[in-house]
Amino acid sequence: MSTRTDDGHPLARIDGWPINIATLADAVEQISADMHKRSAFSVVTLNLDHLVKLRSDASFRSAYRAAKFVSADGAPVAHLARKQCTEIERTPGADLLLPLCREAADGKIGIYLFGTDRDALTRSAAKLSESTGGRLNICGAAAPAMKFDPSGPEADAALDAIAESGAGLCFVALGAPKQEIFAARALDRGIKAGFICVGAGLDFLAGRQIRAPRFMRDYGLEWLWRLSQNPRRLASRYAKCGIILIDIWLFGRGPLNAGARRS
Repeated sequence: MSTRTDDGHPLARIDGWPINIATLADAVEQISADMHKRSAFSVVTLNLDHLVKLRSDASFRSAYRAAKFVSADGAPVAHLARKQCTEIERTPGADLLLPLCREAADGKIGIYLFGTDRDALTRSAAKLSESTGGRLNICGAAAPAMKFDPSGPEADAALDAIAESGAGLCFVALGAPKQEIFAARALDRGIKAGFICVGAGLDFLAGRQIRAPRFMRDYGLEWLWRLSQNPRRLASRYAKCGIILIDIWLFGRGPLNAGARRS
């Protein structure tokens, strides 16, 4: 049973930010409906790292406000959200890739891959094509420069290419906040496509990164797996995530709970 809110109210709010997608099945159903209508929309997945960045980054906040669909990504956010809506499950961007590509293949709607690097794009495109029996129309793929500015001229050139490709879905794998800001820029440009922020999803498909085993994901331990893989890069990030989790858990507000309304 779908738990979408037809009255426009979110299912839950975490630190002031709404979640309006309950499950993976709901996400696929609702995103596919907009995809078939060739609507302009973006999809973001709320996690603790995003909550940290949302408190300090005005551009990221604007991108989140522009998103039509917001799911709970990460066990802590999903747990907090379930206190407000018991149906909410963890729905990360990486889990959206295959089912949405199958829907796109069934509907003969083209997709575009943007982000990561050329090798990962080639490998992930092959995996996606294989998973759809060769029926998927991959209209294009592009890997931006390392210092890609999602608000700069290179972003506009990339968006021109995506629009000209005719793709109805674009999977954006730049990491936060670049991918969300890029998706919001696409909406500002009025590009009639859905922009799905998938983080490391394409790297997982390509085998460039190894995703946590299923049992660790099921028990909310994916963060521990990722920390063990890259402790130097992630230790500081997860420390900040821990602080914001304690703040929200203990006080239920956060000092910038009004951040969702700030510019």
